[in-house]
Amino acid sequence: MTPKPVSHSRTTLTELMIPSYANFGGRVHGGILLSLMDKVAYACSAKHAGQYCVTVSVDGVNFRQPVDVGELVSLMASVNYVGRTSLVVGIKVIAENVKSGTVKHTNTSYFTMVAKDDADQPTEVPPLLLETPDDVRRFLEAIKRKELRASFGEHFDNAKTRMLLAENIGKLSSERCQITDELRAQL
Repeated sequence: MTPKPVSHSRTTLTELMIPSYANFGGRVHGGILLSLMDKVAYACSAKHAGQYCVTVSVDGVNFRQPVDVGELVSLMASVNYVGRTSLVVGIKVIAENVKSGTVKHTNTSYFTMVAKDDADQPTEVPPLLLETPDDVRRFLEAIKRKELRASFGEHFDNAKTRMLLAENIGKLSSERCQITDELRAQL
């Protein structure tokens, strides 16, 4: 397969935040932003893969700043990494108040997408052609996130397997929870 450059599939989606997007606090609901991130991740990954792509995981959805109704939200996506059938799409989200001219970075997220063929099976994607130092840095960072995620998953699974409730119940004494007397008697 011929490699495709990051620039080939770079995608920006901009949308006005309207009143129907507001949550009970009067700010834009996080689910709206997640939906928009999913759309731009799909558009970016599908352009690179030349195939239908599905979301398989999302890393790093931390809302750093709220988004207000009336702001323009721009989601800038690029393919940061490719595996055999998967792609990692980095998304930077900014919100702009057009009246005041203020721009704020609200979050950065990483969506792992998998390309699917017409039989709904994972299919190979083109290699990624890295053209800039930022392209190389993002590719290497994606490898590091992948390593950390695998390590965390292994450690967490091992901790779950080894955790004995009776031996660890004391950890709850400083937490904001209570155990019923019936449950305590069982442990």
